[in-house]
Amino acid sequence: MGVNAPLNRKLRMGLVGGGPGSFIGRVHSIGACLDNRAEVVAGALSSNPERAKQGAADYNIDPDRAYGSYEEMFEAESKLPDDTRIDFVSVTTPNHTHFDIAKEAVEAGFNVICDKPMTFDLAQAEALQAAVEASDVVFAVSHNYTGYPLIRQARAMIQNGDLGEIQAIRVQYIQGWLRDKIEAEDQKQAAWRTDPTKSGAAGAFGDIATHAYNLGRYMTGLLPDQISCHLKTFVPGRALDDYGTAVIRYENGCLGTVTASQISHGRENDVLIEIDGTKGSLQWRQENPNEMYVRANGQPHKIYTRDPNAPYMTPAGAAACRLPAGHPEGFFEAFANIYGSAFDAMIERAEGKSFEKRDTIYPNVYDGVEGMFFIQQCVASSQQDAAWLSLKHAAARR
Repeated sequence: MGVNAPLNRKLRMGLVGGGPGSFIGRVHSIGACLDNRAEVVAGALSSNPERAKQGAADYNIDPDRAYGSYEEMFEAESKLPDDTRIDFVSVTTPNHTHFDIAKEAVEAGFNVICDKPMTFDLAQAEALQAAVEASDVVFAVSHNYTGYPLIRQARAMIQNGDLGEIQAIRVQYIQGWLRDKIEAEDQKQAAWRTDPTKSGAAGAFGDIATHAYNLGRYMTGLLPDQISCHLKTFVPGRALDDYGTAVIRYENGCLGTVTASQISHGRENDVLIEIDGTKGSLQWRQENPNEMYVRANGQPHKIYTRDPNAPYMTPAGAAACRLPAGHPEGFFEAFANIYGSAFDAMIERAEGKSFEKRDTIYPNVYDGVEGMFFIQQCVASSQQDAAWLSLKHAAARR
């Protein structure tokens, strides 16, 4: 069977961002190409045209397809023959640039993988949703933690009723890299994330709490009702929050909490989710992603390991694995699973078939809109002394 059968070729990727000094652009390119289903053939790698073209060699992009801007790339690629032009665009730039890039790509007919948060604010997210709905493109958002095999395993188990009715969701995302005001030293990653003109209305809650919230929604499928949030800036002179906690009421009566910190000494990338149901509970930690604890009163504690051949694995969990048990899979593979699921839809589109846009295993434009609404309501609640505000949005009603 050929690569991406029945297309029998690799999908062609156009990368926006990812130039010298970039973290997430390189991660996207590795994730997209990990399974040999795609290749980077074009790029606009920096907002600086000279740097954009200089960085092309790092991705083995032909100089003729190393563009000085994303506008130049979309215009030039649209004129190429069907068997040459890019199939999809990966948007890996700071938040404030996502909307213009993604919307123009959608309107040019290119499939899109957009980094999170999807846009700068909710109004942009809703406008982008409208553009996607008016098109026939595949649109994915890289909430990459949803790509881990045991997260997909847990999602299927919860859907199957293994945990019973879900009553509590606790998610934390704890980092320590912004304990000092390194943005004042022009550290690139810190500088834009703490700048409200580039990051948006929230700092830690926009950057990492969106992942935590999305993870709870993805795994349980519960619909949110209301939110109460406290945001805090602990580092003097910092313009955006670096710590916060939110309490969420879900429509079924479940209570959830989301805590995010970027100022906790010694913490690296600690995503922890715990879910309590009437029949059992589970726990998963991103820094040890190949194990998941499942517990029930009166029974021995169970440790699920990532094992594609184990009889306890669900089809969704097993399909997200690449290696036999005991061979660790992690961050890049999770990205690859997001890309792989989106690739399946791209192939259906290329064949002229209809494909699902809302109820997808990969995070989509509706998840992106919901994430922006979450940020907006968290900031608004915090400004009103943690007032309870609605978390209902049309994007979440699925």
